[in-house]
Amino acid sequence: MANPIPSAPGRRTNAPLPSAIGAHVAPAPHPAQASLPTVEEVSAGGVVVDTSDGELRVAIIARLNRGGRLEWCLPKGHPEGKENNEEAAVREIAEETGIEGSVLAPLGSIDYWFTVSGHRVHKTVHHFLLRATGGDLTIENDPDQEAIDAAWVPLQELARRLSFPNERRIADLARDVLPEHL
Repeated sequence: MANPIPSAPGRRTNAPLPSAIGAHVAPAPHPAQASLPTVEEVSAGGVVVDTSDGELRVAIIARLNRGGRLEWCLPKGHPEGKENNEEAAVREIAEETGIEGSVLAPLGSIDYWFTVSGHRVHKTVHHFLLRATGGDLTIENDPDQEAIDAAWVPLQELARRLSFPNERRIADLARDVLPEHL
């Protein structure tokens, strides 16, 4: 091949994702959306790992997107009242999966843009690594009833199961930093 297409190197570092240290990584919105009003949203959630049997399983949720397509994702949601992002992540994970957890480490933040109902949304999601401390896997406690299913997934398979590339990067980082917290 005369002009091979270069490939990006794989992420092989335990360093936080660029957005975790203040770098802005989201692309700017499409010019056609620039005239729409912008709403800033913040969510928190993450990777809750069951370390009780040495198998290292992670609780994830399934939900239907606006187009009706099934998406497997990490549990997350908006902070309520005076919650900080860490407190919101613990609560949201418990609500959406039934699994209680304690925070082991921050995993970084991702941000992205989308358009809905005549405005554009810039969303930032703060992710944390948690150790499962109790509870039973269920979606019955999800007050918004966004989750339609929940599943335990082996940590080594997590990135393959998640629907979004940015969450797969968070999953890879969680796998990389978890040994430091076991």
